Amino acid sequence: MKTRLAAVAATAAVAAIAAIVAPAVPAAGTDTASLDRGRYLVRIGGCNDCHTPGYNEAAGRLPEAKWLTGSAVGFQGPWGTTYPANLRLVLSRMSEAQWLARARSEMRPPMPWFNLRDMSDDDLRAIYLYIRVLGEAGQPAPVYAAPGQKVATPYIVFEPQNVPKHQAKAN
Repeated sequence: MKTRLAAVAATAAVAAIAAIVAPAVPAAGTDTASLDRGRYLVRIGGCNDCHTPGYNEAAGRLPEAKWLTGSAVGFQGPWGTTYPANLRLVLSRMSEAQWLARARSEMRPPMPWFNLRDMSDDDLRAIYLYIRVLGEAGQPAPVYAAPGQKVATPYIVFEPQNVPKHQAKAN
């Protein structure tokens, strides 16, 4: 009996670990080429740099199960304080058409929204598919804080320092 219980416990432990470290598994009939393309674009596009806590510190070696869950570390500048969204929750509530429209829209700094704007529809669809396959996880990121509004979360001051006066006027 003890051997059988130990075997069941070991199997459960292996399954739990596999769920944490395994890449996203698509549903039957999913276009795996598009899914692979989406994973690739998320990785090289820098999405994880801001939208995955600890990604930079781990030199990109975090399991996909932790990817794109947003961050409570804000970026503060003249626009206020913005937070990297939990893309897994955000995209789970969007249709593909809504995602394409949003990806083509201006966003607050420091999000490089123009990179998304300039992507092909096929690339944006691949990103959408990949993030949807990852599934919902994590909590929503904190909400945007207007300029001058105090925040209780950690934040990075994201504006140039020691800018020469002649350059400051040009901006």
